[in-house]
Amino acid sequence: MTIHQIVRNTVERLKSEGKMWTPDVYAETFCSEAKKAGVQVEDCSGIDRYTKLLDKKMLDEVKQYRVKTTAELIRFLISKLNRMNPSEAAALVELLSALAKKMAQSIELLHNADASILARKTISVLEEQGGTAQVELLRQAWNNFLAIYDDTFLMKLSALGPVDGSSLRRTVEGLNLQAKAVSEGVDYRKVVRFLIASLVPSIAPNMDDATLNLSQKLRSNPHYIDNAEFDKELKTAITMRIALDKNSVKEMVSSLDKLLGKLSTQLIELIERSENSTSEIRDVKRELEALEAGKGGDFKTAHKRLYTIASTLEERVEVLSKDLKIHNDKVTQMGNKIASLELELAQAQQASREDFLTKLLNKRGIDEYLNIKEAEYERHQRIYCIAMLDLDHFKKINDTYGHEAGDAVLLAFAKILKEEARISDIIGRYGGEEFIVILGDTELDGAKVFCEKIRSHVEEAHFMYQEDRIDVRVSIGVAQRNDYSSLKALIKGADERLYDAKRKGRNRVEPA
Repeated sequence: MTIHQIVRNTVERLKSEGKMWTPDVYAETFCSEAKKAGVQVEDCSGIDRYTKLLDKKMLDEVKQYRVKTTAELIRFLISKLNRMNPSEAAALVELLSALAKKMAQSIELLHNADASILARKTISVLEEQGGTAQVELLRQAWNNFLAIYDDTFLMKLSALGPVDGSSLRRTVEGLNLQAKAVSEGVDYRKVVRFLIASLVPSIAPNMDDATLNLSQKLRSNPHYIDNAEFDKELKTAITMRIALDKNSVKEMVSSLDKLLGKLSTQLIELIERSENSTSEIRDVKRELEALEAGKGGDFKTAHKRLYTIASTLEERVEVLSKDLKIHNDKVTQMGNKIASLELELAQAQQASREDFLTKLLNKRGIDEYLNIKEAEYERHQRIYCIAMLDLDHFKKINDTYGHEAGDAVLLAFAKILKEEARISDIIGRYGGEEFIVILGDTELDGAKVFCEKIRSHVEEAHFMYQEDRIDVRVSIGVAQRNDYSSLKALIKGADERLYDAKRKGRNRVEPA
């Protein structure tokens, strides 16, 4: 089973269980599905690799707080640092940032445009020391990338042989290029493009000379595939591609191990320093007690000790005051930046869920509310209906009066929906001239009454554009949740009712 299939199973399970799609819930469900499929994913067991680098005392604390994931381990370490010396903690945070940057640079080397773009954005945010809002946006972007990543493009090679989604090498070696070319007259140039693309290393930055030479031969003469030497050269190129990728992975892992080793060493040093400081404070306390009890020797010795203690404390307080002032200034700056970014984030989130023309919810926003209604139905059996609405002959309106007139009609229709809908009803534009209304706590009869009001209102309304009056009608399909086995079936049912209305003459509500 491929990672892509595991991601799909994870999404289906989250939908069926009605859980909120937080990163931790997604990660837990994903790892559960991977374990069920018998696939080992490093991100699901990576904490064991890192905890071995910690000393016994730190490891006991990790177990005490029940740290399970790499993200939780990093948060734990940062929390630990925040309670230590600020300047040393800042150095460790800088190391963590360098680690994340190195990982993003590694991902950027992959031959995937979407992953490379996200990696460059991640590197940019790390270099600019972006705030939590920017980091959260990046995290959501990576989650979206994992959810929609699709490797089905490899299936284009299925006409030439079996496709193995887990091994590009087995796929290429299994291609029967010569037989396919003879039987069906395959376009050699197209096959060559696929072959050359498959020979490009996924991780290593460059090809080896032999593979480059083979690529040049294929570009200049696609029929070189029929040459007796081609099979041998292709196998050699595949072997070199795998070897290059393995070497690159080893170099990246070695670099990451060095960074993690440094991080572990720094943590141990901080803990040791903290223990030494505690010991020094206890020694000072004993000396003061001894002085008070008259056991501290002569006055000069006591004075010398007190003077040394006072000087040390004065120096430490002065350093701490400077550090606090610097950090207070940074906190103020970061607070202002975070407030600005939170405002931008709120505006961006609103824009991502809103149709640019009608200002109603778009398909993404509607899907979020549908998932909420579905969860309420599954847990509390709260009935709801959905209505699919489609403007009749809308293409004819665009062709006759122009697209600006069509936009004016869509705006006017959206206004009618807002006027007729209740506060609790959810309205959205599902695409083009198709709209959707979610009617909560409403049975089918009540939903049909609402839809008939919309149909009648549209029929009687005067849609004007400049000097022209435009005749507008609407067809509506309605479906009730408990008449269907799932949310997907409910949406399909409403669509089928809508097409029934179209087939029966338009300008009507189905079921009648």
